[in-house]
Amino acid sequence: MIIYGKNPVKEAILANRAVNIVYIDNKFKDRAIENLIEEYKLTAKRVSKHQLNLLTDNGLHQGIVADVADYQTKPLDSLFDGKQKKVIILDRILDPHNFGAIIRTVEAAGIDAIIIGKKSQVKITPTVCKIASGAVEYVNIIEVANLNRAVEELKANDFFIIGATADGSANFSQVEKSQSLALIIGNEGVGISYMLKQASDYLVKIPMKGKINSLNASVAAALLIFEMTGLFKE
Repeated sequence: MIIYGKNPVKEAILANRAVNIVYIDNKFKDRAIENLIEEYKLTAKRVSKHQLNLLTDNGLHQGIVADVADYQTKPLDSLFDGKQKKVIILDRILDPHNFGAIIRTVEAAGIDAIIIGKKSQVKITPTVCKIASGAVEYVNIIEVANLNRAVEELKANDFFIIGATADGSANFSQVEKSQSLALIIGNEGVGISYMLKQASDYLVKIPMKGKINSLNASVAAALLIFEMTGLFKE
């Protein structure tokens, strides 16, 4: 797959993702990244900005593009090792910018994994990698055929399920955080599905005072993720 931008390419190299070739703008000057390419003995090719624009569909590539191995997702049972976990479930997130931003937040907050469905969900694309700014290299992403069955399996393994919804009645202060938790973030337009709502042990909402009664999915996710981890209190 193609990734682009200084941070995504740098972190892919540092995380030992297989890199087939790095394309660099003829005018690119970043000695730190150039040294990294030399240190890892990667194949690099100087090309025009126009060629980079074509490779990235006019993405904000910052003069560097890499052809790398596809990201490998993890199995759901990788979570069931007896240790306390905190995970995020994305229910039909379609905007690559939201997905990338959530990945970046998940990495910053030390969340154990993101669970996504195989259908009606944006995949790990070049845009997602760019927005995630390299964080995709350090986040466990689990892809499942059916989110409802995945939630059943999580509950069978002592996870408490938290659904984020505008009509939620619970507050995160009511949630016991010293247990394995799975937070569901819903679709940008319709929120989380009825079945996942029904499966949730808690339905929480973000208190708001303004006239606009909803937040962007990635912003809502960031607030709830840091509340779930307790990092606001550290």
